Amino acid sequence: MKKVVWGVLSTARIGIDQVLPAMKASPLIELRAIASRSLPAAQAAAQALGIPLAYGSYEALLADPEIEAVYNPLPNHLHVPLTLRAAAAGKHVLCEKPIALSVEEAESLREAARHVRIEEAFMVRHHPQWQRVRELVRSGCIGTPRAVQVFFSYFNADPANIRNQPSIGGGALYDIGCYAILSGRYLFEAEPRRVVALVDRDPALGTDRTTSALLDFGDGRQLGFTVSTQSCPFQQVQVVGTRGRLELRIPFNAPRGGSMSVAVDETGALDGSSVHLETLPAADQYQLEAEAFSRLVRGETGPHWGLDDAIAQLRVIDALWRSERSERWEAVA
Repeated sequence: MKKVVWGVLSTARIGIDQVLPAMKASPLIELRAIASRSLPAAQAAAQALGIPLAYGSYEALLADPEIEAVYNPLPNHLHVPLTLRAAAAGKHVLCEKPIALSVEEAESLREAARHVRIEEAFMVRHHPQWQRVRELVRSGCIGTPRAVQVFFSYFNADPANIRNQPSIGGGALYDIGCYAILSGRYLFEAEPRRVVALVDRDPALGTDRTTSALLDFGDGRQLGFTVSTQSCPFQQVQVVGTRGRLELRIPFNAPRGGSMSVAVDETGALDGSSVHLETLPAADQYQLEAEAFSRLVRGETGPHWGLDDAIAQLRVIDALWRSERSERWEAVA
């Protein structure tokens, strides 16, 4: 396959630390340029990562005729505006999650998505551990799946950090709760019908620092999760069925290029004697994500999740915010 030429909007940490090194390692990708509102910042990132071009504005990068696809890891409130600008320039866009702050905002991407590829960057869907767990659920080895339970947390109370600024889409639900929602949607292969939320907001920052929720997927299937930006770092996903259970131990921040193992318990012995570990091939979920999107740009077939999937995510988030206000169950509509 001819390499896809990429540009990157911003020197966001997730890009510098995770996504861009993964792109550089791919034989399917030519990482041509990085842009920042500060040219020195763009130049420093380009030099550190071996990227040929640095631009001092997003507009300059989008005007580069060689760039075919753009990675957008900007703060949440800039996802839609810069995705629209990139699409208007004829660039395909892989945009960090959440793709927008509401369903209404995401709907403004509809027309652009008819002309270029636009996808929300959930790298976990490309990791072998997630794909294997879904295979195991489908196989019936744990019986009928009844519950998915997710805990995801870290500690960050810095007022200057974008994750702690509610006006630009900060807080636990937008930042990491979206992964919990995706866990249920991906493993049940269905959409929730109704949700209820319990939200604790930081009195100074205004962000949701701890959010818990229960999602009803119908037919006895439930997703329960707690996400927190002010708790010790921890993450885990449990899938419990009528006969057994599955466990992802580092579900979201799997080490780049490392192998992971899934705990499989097909009988549910309380002493853990029925648990065995299934080790999966070493993988870089960010490289796999970028390569999958590059193949779509080249017209190849393969798993993909377009704008409709991103909007389905936001329907759930919108319903959870309504539940915070109403203090009752809310339909996902």
